[in-house]
Amino acid sequence: MLKRIEFACGGILLVAVVVLVAVASVARAMGSPIIWSVEMAQLIFAWLCMLAADIAMQQDRHFGLQILQDTLSPRASALVELFNIVVIIGFLAFLLYYAWGNMILMHPRLVGAAQIHASYIHASMVVGILLMMRTMISQLIRRVRNKGGL
Repeated sequence: MLKRIEFACGGILLVAVVVLVAVASVARAMGSPIIWSVEMAQLIFAWLCMLAADIAMQQDRHFGLQILQDTLSPRASALVELFNIVVIIGFLAFLLYYAWGNMILMHPRLVGAAQIHASYIHASMVVGILLMMRTMISQLIRRVRNKGGL
């Protein structure tokens, strides 16, 4: 259910950024530019990127190297996979700490003509990292359960 909601939100954001850029392009060509369109496109695109990154993680479509795992036994390969997931969770936790601090730091800053807080853009990192951590933790739990404790 949550995956469907996340995918739908990603689709809506994609359509929104395409429509916004198209409308802003037409308005600029007609001599009446929408001055806040760039800021809103940045906001929408940042959120879209983070949602897309989590969707890719859910489907195991992120960049990965299988060379090492292909040369190992199935048990050793499973252990390497679990180790990789734990490292990714740790890295995401590290990034979350700095993303949170950056979001708080950017809140007083107002962005361009839209005059929205920059923290709204930077909050996409915090939410995206939390979503990716949720995905990786659920994958870790699923793999440990499927392997029967290895």
